Amino acid sequence: MIPELEIIIRLGIAAALGMLVGFERERQNQPAGLRTHTILAIGACLAMTISINISMQFTAFVPNGDPGRLAAQVISGIGFLGAGAILRYGTSVKGLTTATSLWTIAIVGLAIGAGHYLAGLATTGMLLIILILLNVLEKKWINSYETVNVYVTAHGNPALAEDLLEMFKKMKKSVLSIGVENDVASDTHVVTLVVKTKERDPMNDIREGLKNVAGVTKYRLN
Repeated sequence: MIPELEIIIRLGIAAALGMLVGFERERQNQPAGLRTHTILAIGACLAMTISINISMQFTAFVPNGDPGRLAAQVISGIGFLGAGAILRYGTSVKGLTTATSLWTIAIVGLAIGAGHYLAGLATTGMLLIILILLNVLEKKWINSYETVNVYVTAHGNPALAEDLLEMFKKMKKSVLSIGVENDVASDTHVVTLVVKTKERDPMNDIREGLKNVAGVTKYRLN
């Protein structure tokens, strides 16, 4: 069986590795950060060590005991926690990277709990390289996009939707969805669009373009 002192040492190592990954996620303002990753790592580590000890403790009664039984439940159960880190903003989904880092750090905790220190350390190192280095490369070489909700109200322009679609086409921005509402009595037209644009775009071109659309009385960008 694994001695109690050895279990405590393994829990400490798992906590340290969880902190490293959690700190990086915390810096990125992710919903699952330092505390979540640390708690998850030590919980998985404890599950692994207890699973091993239980199977050894009751070998006389259950000779075919499986030391990985609790560990298997951790791997499948962590999906629920990862789902909580995935958020939806309009048509964009954020948090997938954090969800996968949670799943991976849980397995790191299991590895440390089973005594596979080198594998746990190597996996944590690779995970940090992926999260930090690839994040820098993505920002430098790969264009990131986000969605903007555009609400436009115009008077006396029944072709408002067509004018807006043409405007965004000239700006080379993709319109993902569009909704139209017309008040026939007052000749007021409201168009709602979801527009795909570059991340952190100041949207000056959109504001200037909307000013030139016929009949526009007000607009809002979210």
